[in-house]
Amino acid sequence: MTDVTSIIEGMQTRFDASAASGMDEVFQFQITDAEPYHVIVRDGQCEILAGEHDDPSVTLIMDKETFKNVLTGEEDGMQAFMAGKLKAEGDMMLATRLSGLFPV
Repeated sequence: MTDVTSIIEGMQTRFDASAASGMDEVFQFQITDAEPYHVIVRDGQCEILAGEHDDPSVTLIMDKETFKNVLTGEEDGMQAFMAGKLKAEGDMMLATRLSGLFPV
């Protein structure tokens, strides 16, 4: 299985800066069986950091298998949410923008 770090690194290369124009948001990935990461998207720029952010816009909680499947496009994020595999805290509508910011 692909590890969380390589998936996170792959997000940086897939980042669509035009989709992030005017944004100032923090996506927290709380991975239950791996280390947490957060992604800062600010006006067309993307910074990915290990650890937890003090005040994320949205926190996405899932295990690393779901994380891998959603971020590689093997599983739809909304379906994972509806199946209870993915939980969101904070601005849930913001979570729906992830696929546009990081297209597969």
